[in-house]
Amino acid sequence: MQAGDEVRGEEEEAGTKRFRAKRDAILAAAAEAINEQSAKGMTFADVARRVGLNTTSVTYYFKRKEDLAAACFEHTLDRLQAMLDESLAESTPRARVAHYLALNMERFARIERGEEQAFAVLSDLRAMEEPVRARLLAGWQRVFRTTRSLWGPAANRAQTDLHGARAHVLLENTFWLPLWLVRYEVDQFDRIEARLMDVFEHGIAGPDQGWSPELIDLAHDEPEPGREAFLLAATRLINELGYRGASVQKIASELNVTKGSFYHHLDAKDDLVIACYKRSFDTIADAQRLADERGESHWHRLTSTIATLLDVQFSERGPLLRTTALSGLPATVRRAMVERSNRIARRFAGTMMDGIAEGSIRPVDALVASQALMALQNAAFDMRKWASTMPREKAVAFYASTLAFGLFDDRVLGL
Repeated sequence: MQAGDEVRGEEEEAGTKRFRAKRDAILAAAAEAINEQSAKGMTFADVARRVGLNTTSVTYYFKRKEDLAAACFEHTLDRLQAMLDESLAESTPRARVAHYLALNMERFARIERGEEQAFAVLSDLRAMEEPVRARLLAGWQRVFRTTRSLWGPAANRAQTDLHGARAHVLLENTFWLPLWLVRYEVDQFDRIEARLMDVFEHGIAGPDQGWSPELIDLAHDEPEPGREAFLLAATRLINELGYRGASVQKIASELNVTKGSFYHHLDAKDDLVIACYKRSFDTIADAQRLADERGESHWHRLTSTIATLLDVQFSERGPLLRTTALSGLPATVRRAMVERSNRIARRFAGTMMDGIAEGSIRPVDALVASQALMALQNAAFDMRKWASTMPREKAVAFYASTLAFGLFDDRVLGL
């Protein structure tokens, strides 16, 4: 090789590194924008501003906004897959789950210290257009199947179903973590990891406690005829497509009504999301209140509440609105919704604390365990298809067992 060739090679390598560095910076800025505003709300101008470039510079790397959003989601999927692949090298299901949780907690600590950027949440995946949507969903299915394999091969269909529930609850809990880790100092993250893994490993049931919940009747008179059906249709679409993906026209079409009917019920789309959240939070709070009014042990109150909420999520009278819609709301409204969610979580924590005192619930960090329960009931909507393949009671029991008895206890298979 001539000296000139070596120089050109070094220049090309340096150019490639600069290209990758700038592309990575754009992806990080876009992920930040997606997490704040959703993929549809993200703009080239905003991403360029965050990186300190002009819009033309961003389009040099990504021709369309959809290409940039897809690259962000693919980066998230690749990172999740890499963490799962590393965890699979451990020898037991417990060690694999513990390693995956540790990798996530280390990542959140680096983000908190400013050493790493958060990657894009996947809530807008289904709102992407084809053929990108199909490619991204295939990547998500691979992540899910790899997570399920942390428990090893299943001996039968029932065990496959149970492993699927465990995989979903594990993934959703790691996605939920950023919402409540902000209340803790970074030097407490090791403790949070240990307390959450304790719930994953041993569950929250006290000694000799079984699974025998009683579903709570949440039926009530509808003050405004038609409004409940409208909110249900809107909730389903927002859960599937995100806040910006679920247009007023799509919601109206779902109900076979005109856009004018939408504005008969609500003044604006933000009002719709707020109304959907209020309906969902009121449903959860009603279940908690009615369980307390019944009396009995605090374990029975907790399991009856969770079973009722999962039954709602898996049924036609559901679902509850996922937190994925929060990124589309104004900051003040978003804070109010998060605060309502926190009050519900604190009530779960209070029930657990009282149950620990009476002995029906195992000694756990109730604040940590309550957030795990919030993640469980929040994400159950995505498991409707899974739940439809078995009797509803069995689906509820399998899904709830992941935190009731832990991610490694097979007693629920005897139901």
